[in-house]
Amino acid sequence: MEQREHWGSHMGFIFAAAGSAVGLGNIWKFPYITGENGGGAFVIVYLLCILITGLPVMLAEFTIGRRSQRNPVGAFRAIKPKSKFIIGGYLGVLAGFVILSFYSVVGGWTLGYTIKAITTGFAGLGTVEKTSLVYKNFVGDPRNAIFYHMLFMFINIFIVYQGVKKGIEKWTKILMPMIFIILLVLIIKALSMEGAMDGVRFYLTPDFSKLTGNSILIALGHAFFSLSLGMGAMITYGSYLSKKENLFKSALSVSMIDTGIALFAGLAIFPAVFAMGFAPDSGPGLVFHILPAMFSKMTFGFFWGFLFFLLLAIAAITSGISLLEVVTSYFIDELKFSRRAATVIFGVAIFLLGIPSALSFGALADFKLWNLTFFQIADNLGSNYLLPLGGLLISIFVGWVWGTKHAVDEIRHGSHNFADVHLISLMAGLKDDPSHNSDVHVLTLASLWGIFLRFISPVAITIAFLFTIGAIKL
Repeated sequence: MEQREHWGSHMGFIFAAAGSAVGLGNIWKFPYITGENGGGAFVIVYLLCILITGLPVMLAEFTIGRRSQRNPVGAFRAIKPKSKFIIGGYLGVLAGFVILSFYSVVGGWTLGYTIKAITTGFAGLGTVEKTSLVYKNFVGDPRNAIFYHMLFMFINIFIVYQGVKKGIEKWTKILMPMIFIILLVLIIKALSMEGAMDGVRFYLTPDFSKLTGNSILIALGHAFFSLSLGMGAMITYGSYLSKKENLFKSALSVSMIDTGIALFAGLAIFPAVFAMGFAPDSGPGLVFHILPAMFSKMTFGFFWGFLFFLLLAIAAITSGISLLEVVTSYFIDELKFSRRAATVIFGVAIFLLGIPSALSFGALADFKLWNLTFFQIADNLGSNYLLPLGGLLISIFVGWVWGTKHAVDEIRHGSHNFADVHLISLMAGLKDDPSHNSDVHVLTLASLWGIFLRFISPVAITIAFLFTIGAIKL
């Protein structure tokens, strides 16, 4: 049997896992939902939601991945044979198929707009009406839609085909620093514009009067989904970890990077939007309608537009490869495909599955099931059902079926020395007492984690799920 690949370095794993988490949700969705829900107050609620749902479930996924050294389906089977919770693993693999099929379409748009920024620079598109028409024509053209969808999938297949170390780790080590550098340049540019401070104040000044119950539920849902939880990606990436890795510090690092990039994205967008006189609460159209109009009015707007959409494309790619890896690892582990065969066959299958979604804004715009286009069906199934149900099953499985005691035994590999425990204790808000040994400190943190994973996270995920599908409203 071929030995399982492992990450070549700790930083390689962190970049890969953070790359999976950092995606269009951070740079596209987070800024516009922040704008729609009052700015700074929403940011605070979002950060709290990361702590109560995101971090506990991410640690759970890393733990069962490393313990089992398997894909999401194999992980459940290895830890608890014959458990019905194996359905959570199958949901993860299915989510990889479904979500990547439509995610690749939007990823393709970012590639197309990156090229458009270079070739036309959004020249003459100084109004939202004009940029909206350009967007409609772009996504409605079947040649554009399918070509860029195919290009995005080809990039993902190319990277995953090369393996964990030579493909995913190698490329995320290149792409993740590029995200940081581009964001930094865009933030400096945005803050240098006249009137930018109005955007900073809107973004960072809490105004809790603008928060509603729906705002809190939106923050809760986005905190969970933006970390790539419930789709098996973190289980799969965790399965390539060695026992020496500190799982808690890794989960904390990935959460901080993901959240930091989302916050920085807002800092790059809102000051510029205010400076150019556009509305901050423009909804999903903020990226493809508002920003191109803004770039059109800026000096060297083609350059700033190129950087922004390149940033968006890179973020989409780092998430896309993790989705494809979930699918690929299942067929490698469970059905004994070679990596090359699994990557190509199922990468092409996902591309074909995504073609109706790519055409949902043009040729198939009027073809609907349940009053939804193919794109909306895939988005609704993947984002609103598969992810939260998968995350809920994972939290219940680790918290109640496998048990946090067994999970903690796995977590303690790599986090048993005093330096790590001292750091963990401080992060948990505990006072260090030299009379206590390291086991006591880890167990104290583990108890806190167990409470969140067993009681708080499942309830929070369920509430967010019911809100997302419209079963409850506040």
